[in-house]
Amino acid sequence: MTAPLVLLDLDGTLMDSAPGITASAAHAFRALGLPVPDAGTLRSFVGPPITDSFPAHGVPPERVMEAVTAYRAAFTAGGMYDNAVFDGVPEVLTELRDAGCALVVATSKPEMFAKPICDRFGLTGLVDAVHGAPPDEARSTKADVIAAALDALGRRSPVAADDGPVVMVGDREHDVHGAAAHGIDCLGVAWGYARPGELEAAGAVGTVDDVAALGAAVRARL
Repeated sequence: MTAPLVLLDLDGTLMDSAPGITASAAHAFRALGLPVPDAGTLRSFVGPPITDSFPAHGVPPERVMEAVTAYRAAFTAGGMYDNAVFDGVPEVLTELRDAGCALVVATSKPEMFAKPICDRFGLTGLVDAVHGAPPDEARSTKADVIAAALDALGRRSPVAADDGPVVMVGDREHDVHGAAAHGIDCLGVAWGYARPGELEAAGAVGTVDDVAALGAAVRARL
C-alpha cells in the first residue's frame, strides 16, 4: 500500500493570503470603474478561482477577463507576496512527513503563482509537490486541480482503498466539493475564510479549530 496522501489547500489553510488578494481585487474593481465591494466581500475572493469571484460580485461577464488582467497586474507587482504562513504550519507539515505521509499542495491559485509563493515562504521544502490551476482559471475547478495532482502521483480517481488513504485539508466549500468529486474526504480548518457553517454545509468530515491540532486530526482520518 502506498503512503497516506494529504492534499493541502494553500490560501486560508497554509497561508494568510488575504491582504494581497483583497488589495489586488479592489484594484481591479477600481481599474474597471466599478464600485469596490466591502471588506467582507473582498475576503470571499480568497480561495475560489477569481474568474468565479468577479462575476459573482458585480463584474459583467464580458468584462471578467479585463478584471483578471487588472487583478494580476497588482498581484504580480507585489500582492502575491503580501501574505504569511500561519503560525504552526511548518511544524504540522514536518510532523505529518515524519509520520510517513506524502504532502501535496492542491490550490485553485494558478500554479505559476503558487510555486514561487511556496518557494518564497519556505513551504516547498516541506511538501512533496505543488499543484495549481492553469493560467486560464476559467478552465479549472478545484476538482480539476486535484485530478492533476492524483494523476501526477499515479493515483486513481475515484480513489481506491488499495491506493492508500487520502484526505484533503481546506478552508472553503470548493475544497470539500473538489475532493468529493474524487471520493476523498475533506477536513476543514476554521482559521481560513469560510463563512460560518460553510464547511459543514458542504459536507466536510470535520473542522479543526487550531493549527496545533491539525496533525493529529489528519492522522485520525488516514
